[in-house]
Amino acid sequence: MNGNTLHDLQASVKDREAFGEIEDYRTIGTAFLEHLAEHEPTRIVSPTTPNYIFYQYPEEFLNKITRPLNTDLFYENPDEFEENYARFIDFLGELRTHEERTANRRRWAGFLRDNSLNRVVYTIQQSIGCIGDSFESPNQSRKRVGDLFENLIRLIIQSIGMDCEKRTIRIPVPDHPEIIMPYELDIVFSRNGAIVAGEENPIYVEEVIGSIKTTSKDRIDKIFLDKYLLSRLLGRDIPVVAIFLHDVQRARRNTPEGRSIFGVNGTFKTNHFLFYTVVLNRMDGVYYIDPRPNMVNDERLRQHIDDFQIFLTRDIWNLTRFD
Repeated sequence: MNGNTLHDLQASVKDREAFGEIEDYRTIGTAFLEHLAEHEPTRIVSPTTPNYIFYQYPEEFLNKITRPLNTDLFYENPDEFEENYARFIDFLGELRTHEERTANRRRWAGFLRDNSLNRVVYTIQQSIGCIGDSFESPNQSRKRVGDLFENLIRLIIQSIGMDCEKRTIRIPVPDHPEIIMPYELDIVFSRNGAIVAGEENPIYVEEVIGSIKTTSKDRIDKIFLDKYLLSRLLGRDIPVVAIFLHDVQRARRNTPEGRSIFGVNGTFKTNHFLFYTVVLNRMDGVYYIDPRPNMVNDERLRQHIDDFQIFLTRDIWNLTRFD
């Protein structure tokens, strides 16, 4: 990066050669936070959900307003972000060596208690999302922001010693070999470096599929259906997890006095989620970096949904253990 003006940041997000290493994500996160500190765009606090804020860019960028940012997770101070990012990288290194035992080590108690792992990932991805929100056309950024989140999760999983890749598979329909069903899988990960044994076995027995999305909105049905169909087509249970950033979106509301205010709407479909869990199949894990309050407070949802920190410190090691 050559600077931290919004034009510089936009160019970085658009750069298809960037973000090959996890350090590139630190760079963009720090640059965006420094941009906020230097240029001070208008900071809007949601009166209906005060832990969420928005930034409004100047007229040069059409006064566009960012997505909602959860201040319980988002580091606004670049020095605080840098400090916790360094600890985050150290923590990933220890996970690579000590696996799930890392979470029980005394030196990491405060880091995990403060939710710092989720906060670092959230700050990085929402910095990218906010930069995308400054683009003239939303369609310019939507897919790119989603792709960069998928890539970030892939790099994190690789950094703890797992094999993790994007994969496209083609599955012939039983008794109808002329019908081939293609599947683009966001990530496939494993602990032991499993090698796929050709078209007849596109998913090895020790591999886990991950669906990585910034939000479950309009996607939750497909994720459950993919697990169901893949398991049926391949003749065995295929482990599938879903990792989401959040399920909130900006909402403009009018007060009784006619004043326009910004609020936050949840986009998680509780009934859809529970219906598919019961009728189709239970997912092998569903994780949010910014879980909605009902995911924590509703006993039915709490049985099926955890946060991303739990995935990295506990569940990924159990999911990939095939003793």
